[in-house]
Amino acid sequence: MSRPLLISDCDEVLLHMLRHFADWIGDAHGFSLALDATSFRDAVRDKATGAPVAEERIWPLLDGFFDSEMHRQNVVPGAIEALATIGEVADIVILTNIGDEYHGSRVAQLEAFDIRHRVLCNRGGKGRPVLELVEEMQPSATVFVDDLAIHHESVAKHAPDVWRLHMIAEPDAAIHMPPAPHAHARIDEWSEAQDWIMARFGEGRAEA
Repeated sequence: MSRPLLISDCDEVLLHMLRHFADWIGDAHGFSLALDATSFRDAVRDKATGAPVAEERIWPLLDGFFDSEMHRQNVVPGAIEALATIGEVADIVILTNIGDEYHGSRVAQLEAFDIRHRVLCNRGGKGRPVLELVEEMQPSATVFVDDLAIHHESVAKHAPDVWRLHMIAEPDAAIHMPPAPHAHARIDEWSEAQDWIMARFGEGRAEA
């Protein structure tokens, strides 16, 4: 049994992304992003008509953002300090929901903010990669942090003894999004999240 483990998402947990994505699709494509939408698929709209953009056009936009616009992103307040404190007692892995082709760019992006931890890319639900990390590292306790409810549901299914913290760092999106049903807690500020995470490390594994 080794040190505790923090598995953290990146976008809207460590780095702000939504507002920068909104600015880019507005400038480059004439689209808007509704931060009050409860589904990302319903959030991208045509500025001229207000009509939702077809789903098959949204995902290439995300790839386009990560291809050329990651320099726009800025760090979430308190994230660097919280990771530094947590890293004194726990291992940290950043599990980011982008393709492997962006791994090098994500590592460099995080290092520019002095965030230097193992980075893993993932497509789809995060439950299985979280389980694989737990089996590999055998931590005394694990906390998973993500902004998307679907990933908390996936982790609850595949790794139920992992503590799950729902965090949405973008305030204008957070106020419209309810707590993830499969998370143990919802905290949107790192100053408070740090204490919750450290307390969970002291409790060991979560109850299934």
